[in-house]
Amino acid sequence: MQELLNGYKETRKALEQIQRSLKDFDDAIRVVRLEEARRKTGKAKSTCNGDENKPERQIIGEMIGDTEFVIEWIESGRRPGNKRGIERRAAYERERLMDPVRMQAFVSRSTAGSPCNLTEWQRFQLADALSSLTERERECFVLTHGEGFSFEETARLLQITKSSVQTFVTRAQAKISEQVSNSLFLIG
Repeated sequence: MQELLNGYKETRKALEQIQRSLKDFDDAIRVVRLEEARRKTGKAKSTCNGDENKPERQIIGEMIGDTEFVIEWIESGRRPGNKRGIERRAAYERERLMDPVRMQAFVSRSTAGSPCNLTEWQRFQLADALSSLTERERECFVLTHGEGFSFEETARLLQITKSSVQTFVTRAQAKISEQVSNSLFLIG
C-alpha cells in the first residue's frame, strides 16, 4: 500500500511540474505578445490573452485534484469529504459500555436458560451504573440494550419519536460511561 501511495505522490509532483511549465509557457507567450503589440501600436494593451493552453492546464489541474483525492483516501482510510458516511458507525468507533448479554440477564432477573449468569456483585454494578440515569433515559436504555428492542419499537412502546429514543440512549450511554470511568469498580 505504501508503494501505491508513493506512486501517487510522485505522479502528483510530476503533474504539478507540468502545470507550472504550462503556466510559465503561457506567461512567456503573454509577454512576447504584449511586447509585439506595443511595438505595432505603441500601446500597452494586447488583444490576445495567451490562454491557448487553458484546456491543457485545466485537464492537468483536474488530474492533480484526482490524485490528491486518492492520496487522502489512502492515507486516511476513508472517503475524503464524506461527512455522514457509514464509517461513522463502524466497529472501531463504536463503544460497548456493557456486554449486551449481561444487560439482558440483568433485566430478565432469571438465570434459567441465560447464556450469562450474573453474580450479586455484577447486578449491583449494573444497578449502580443505571442509577445515574433519569427515568426516561433508563426506560429507553433498558428497552434497547436489555430487552433488545430497536429504537423504532422502543419509540412505539413509549409513544415518543424515534429520534427522542436515540437522544435518550445516547445521553444514557454518556452518563454511564462517565460514571464507570469515575467509579472505583468497573463493570467487567
